[in-house]
Amino acid sequence: MILATIAFYFFAAICVASAVLVVTLRNPVHSVLFLILAFFNAAGLFVLLGAEFIAMTLVVVYVGAVAVLFLFVVMMLNIDKVGMKEGFQKYLPIGGIVCAILLAELILAGFGIRAAAGEAAGAASGAVVPPASTLTNTEQLGMVLYTDYFILFQSAGMILLVAMIGAITLTLRHHPRVKRQNVGDQVARDSKSTVRLVKVKSGEGVKP
Repeated sequence: MILATIAFYFFAAICVASAVLVVTLRNPVHSVLFLILAFFNAAGLFVLLGAEFIAMTLVVVYVGAVAVLFLFVVMMLNIDKVGMKEGFQKYLPIGGIVCAILLAELILAGFGIRAAAGEAAGAASGAVVPPASTLTNTEQLGMVLYTDYFILFQSAGMILLVAMIGAITLTLRHHPRVKRQNVGDQVARDSKSTVRLVKVKSGEGVKP
C-alpha cells in the first residue's frame, strides 16, 4: 500500500506540473512535449487503478494521434526553425531528464501493481473480498459498450463522422489555378474526343 501511495503521488504531482507547464510555456513545441508527459502520467494513474485498457487507450490515442497532430500543427506555424536548431543541444539534457522520468514511472508502476497484488493475496481470510471475474477489463468494457450502450456508442461514432466530414467541407477551398478532376466528364469520354489521328509527312512536324 505504501509503494502504491508513493507511486500515486509521484504520478499526480508530475501530471499537475506538466499540465501547468503546458499552459504557461511560450514555446508551443515545449508545450506539446509536456502535454505528452501529462498523458503518460495520467496513464500511469489508470494503471494503478487497475484500468490498463484505458491507460493503453490514452497512450495510443492521445499520445500517438492527438499529440502528434498537435506537433504537425506546430510545425505548420511560423516558427524560427533556425533558432530552434541552434538550441537543440541546449535542450538535450531536458529531453534526457523527461525520458528518465518516464522510465522511472514505468518501473514504479510495475512495482506498485506487484505490491498491490501481493497485499491482496495476503489479506486476512475473514475480510470481505469481492469475487474475481474471469474476464479481462477489455472484455468487460467491450460487453458493456456493445450490449448495454450499443445504440449510444454507434450514435457517437456517426456524430464524429459527420463532424469530420463537415470540418473538411468547411475548410475546403477551391483555388482557380488548381486543376480539379471531374469524374463525370472522364467517364463520359469516348475515343473520338480523346484520340486524334494525324498523318505526319516526312520531314515535317506536327503543328499544335
